[in-house]
Amino acid sequence: MASRMTIRCGALHTLRHRCFLFSSSLLLLCLLKLVYINVRVKNSFYLEPYGFTASYFRTWAHGHNINCTRIYKLEPVEIGKSLELRRKANVVLEDDRIVSLSADCERFVKTRRYNDIPVFDEELKFPLAYSLVVHKNAPMVERILRAIYAPHNTYCIHYDKKSTPTFIKAMKNMANCLPNLFIASKIESVEYAHITRLNADLNCISDMLKSDVKWEYVINLCGQDFPLKTNYELVMELKALNGSNMLESSRPSELKKQRFVFQYELQNMPYEYHKLPVKTTRLKDAAPHNIQVFIGSAYFVLSRDFVTFVTTSPVAKDFLAWSADTYSPDEHFWATLVRVPGVPGHILRTHIDITDLQSKTRLVKWNYLEGSLYPPCTGTHMRSVCIYGAAELRWLLNYGHWFANKFDLKVDPIVINCLEEKLDEKRKQRGNMLV
Repeated sequence: MASRMTIRCGALHTLRHRCFLFSSSLLLLCLLKLVYINVRVKNSFYLEPYGFTASYFRTWAHGHNINCTRIYKLEPVEIGKSLELRRKANVVLEDDRIVSLSADCERFVKTRRYNDIPVFDEELKFPLAYSLVVHKNAPMVERILRAIYAPHNTYCIHYDKKSTPTFIKAMKNMANCLPNLFIASKIESVEYAHITRLNADLNCISDMLKSDVKWEYVINLCGQDFPLKTNYELVMELKALNGSNMLESSRPSELKKQRFVFQYELQNMPYEYHKLPVKTTRLKDAAPHNIQVFIGSAYFVLSRDFVTFVTTSPVAKDFLAWSADTYSPDEHFWATLVRVPGVPGHILRTHIDITDLQSKTRLVKWNYLEGSLYPPCTGTHMRSVCIYGAAELRWLLNYGHWFANKFDLKVDPIVINCLEEKLDEKRKQRGNMLV
């Protein structure tokens, strides 16, 4: 009996000892985690959007001593500070931040100052429409929307069917809060270089043609674009187009012809893009209606009359159907139809090539043109395209284009904050001139 008691007491002592060790280890782990978080917070920061709250930005600007005007002037010390802050920046793109903020519409509109955007008579008489085809990074999408927003314009968001539920919720919440923002009535599962990317824009355009807003031009954007002009500046330049369109349209090289001479099939891939159109050995028939194919960009600024033609003309519908099994049809669809004789705002087939240098729709910096046509990229590159850094702020704003690509909060949040600040300054200066 005594021996059994001794064994039980020994077992109990061992159990208590193990519990003590486990509790001590857990406590130590928590303490280490707290120390890690403390160090991480001290050596990094999250840049809220410019204007998120006025007091927040003043605190941020004072605490980190970043002056966007000095960055714009390319002062070496300020550029150096921005590079150091960029190195330390810890930008987390959390979609639930936007879900939470936009769950309360009054707070969302007031906090992000959608109700405090100056609009002038010239803008009211010339409303615009925007198609935003996006699939991730709700905070960045919201910042793009805020930068292009005017209460008399109309905005369509097309999210990807494959987007996360949180991202989709964020988009729907924002649409619920802003009366001139809506979700496309038909949603595609968008695949890279596939007809679904083109269809996403067409879905938004079709919806916007039914809108009560009698917009003059439609502009399409993606989640890594950002405006370089205020709405007022853009309206002034679009009025000067006098009904013509602004987009790239060039004759294809022999290599680019491969995109539409052969049929392509969507196939599963084991890397970044899970599905891609793959070239087959099957030749395609010639384009219908004796259409001569031109190439360009997926991005455009198109007149209302032109897109009405695109959505109603049998010629455009037949060309869309023919393009379904080509590679990246969004890069030849618009560029080709704008050359069809007789279409609204058409460009003569004999007219010179219109490249991204002539078209103001999108400023893209290709690495193989840096040093000759463009200054060096101060951010980083992704598939030969520069993701901009803060030192390119002045170049971006002065080059003359209307929008630029690419931007990434994780690469350089400061350039986006400074662009927001400079655009807001222009709006305020315009407003002060009229007071």
